[in-house]
Amino acid sequence: MRGKGLGDIHSMMIDMLSGLISAAYFLAAGGLLLYGLNCYVMVYLFHRKRKATEIARQEVMLSFENPQFEDDLPVVTTQIPVYNEFNVIERILRAVSQMVYPEGRHEIQVLDDSTDETRALIDRVAAELQLAGHAIQVIRRENREGFKAGALKVGLENAKGEIVVVFDVDFVPPPDYLLCTVPFFLTDDNLGLVQTRWGHLNRRQSLLTRAQSIGIDGHFMIEQSARNWNGLYMNFNGTAGLWRKSAIIDGGGWQSDTLTEDMDLSYRVQFAGWQTVYLPDVVVPAEIPEDINAFKSQQFRWAKGSIQTAIKLFPHLLKARVHRFKKVQAVFHLTHYMVHPMMLTLAILALPVLLTLKITLAPLLFTVIAVVLGLSMIAPSTLYCVSQRAAYPDWFRRILFLPILVAVGVGLALSNSKAVFEAMIGRKSGFVRTPKRGDREIKKYRLRAPWMAVFEILLGLYCIWSLTYYMSSEKYFIGPFLAIYAAGFLFVGLLTISHSFRLLR
Repeated sequence: MRGKGLGDIHSMMIDMLSGLISAAYFLAAGGLLLYGLNCYVMVYLFHRKRKATEIARQEVMLSFENPQFEDDLPVVTTQIPVYNEFNVIERILRAVSQMVYPEGRHEIQVLDDSTDETRALIDRVAAELQLAGHAIQVIRRENREGFKAGALKVGLENAKGEIVVVFDVDFVPPPDYLLCTVPFFLTDDNLGLVQTRWGHLNRRQSLLTRAQSIGIDGHFMIEQSARNWNGLYMNFNGTAGLWRKSAIIDGGGWQSDTLTEDMDLSYRVQFAGWQTVYLPDVVVPAEIPEDINAFKSQQFRWAKGSIQTAIKLFPHLLKARVHRFKKVQAVFHLTHYMVHPMMLTLAILALPVLLTLKITLAPLLFTVIAVVLGLSMIAPSTLYCVSQRAAYPDWFRRILFLPILVAVGVGLALSNSKAVFEAMIGRKSGFVRTPKRGDREIKKYRLRAPWMAVFEILLGLYCIWSLTYYMSSEKYFIGPFLAIYAAGFLFVGLLTISHSFRLLR
């Protein structure tokens, strides 16, 4: 009797474990399905208001073509937060100083937290620009409290401008940037934020930079446009944007309790009733990370920060008196990086589900599920293709690198899942800036050891092992998913090690 009882308990525990594994697997699959299908919603919303918004933007610019309108332009403060960016700081300072604006109404703030030779370079270039008649001020703090958010907060306290422009050091604004953006603030006193689109200075540098450019375009060309044009919550992207100073103050100011202070402030300002405008036709080229380690560091910060912001702002979102659809889209927006732990879950649990779960589906039901899952799987790629077609005449050649983006997106699942987990348990971490190469790389900035790459490679090999089991069991439907996961983890893991050795050499 005792043996039989232990056997029953053992069987129950196995059934319970199998049930938990299956539940986690299908919950992750369902989540990816929803996030994937929402990409089609974004594409629809983009096309829905595109023509009407373009006409409205043109009308605004036409109304300010008269040279006399410059007498109405407000004072503008351009802020450039810096931390040890020797390779690119001179380029951004000269580009900002060349922006056309009425004399005496544009000041430049260099918010310098640098601890290396970047300080001396800033002082030299700033002195040269001051002699040329530019109003440029270098502000330094005794410590990096609050990191970028802390620097912007100090700069805001000393800003003379009613409008505040923020540029990261790797951006190169065109000379007419202010004249193409500031007029929108004159048309609406309730306008708090104007965001412009990121371009790419080094898109052709490698397969990695080409893939990243497609991902960035998907966000800026489709997602930002769709959200803003349809009255949904839109975020400031941390750079290449303009704020009304009073809107920042009304929204609670710059806060450093998340790693995405830009997204945090964006939502708080909109909760306070301020409006936003997105201008996809105003493009500011920037540098894409060329090293996979730098790219992973950037993505880790964005993933962790966005989940921190979601946790922080969720109570305010629930209380907001807005349409339910707007709230739902805000949840998709704030929690977008949850797709990475979902992908990781599918990659790890695919084999246990095969070994423990026995389900036979009717042919019709299987076909419906296969079609829906297939559509959700290609949804992000569809969004990226639409963004390339909307932005570039040579869009077809650009999307040839889409498979690389898919592989990189999957390969980041382990690193970004760690970021999401740290955000959910409240683990604090410092702001790790992304090193830039500049026009000519003079100073090399080292990154952390790529220990995560070992686990990514092991995970890729595990996915290959899982794939062989599925194929031998004639479960061909899951095969393509596992093949993509294997390729993604192996590509990112091996590239991480390759770039790390290159830095050592």
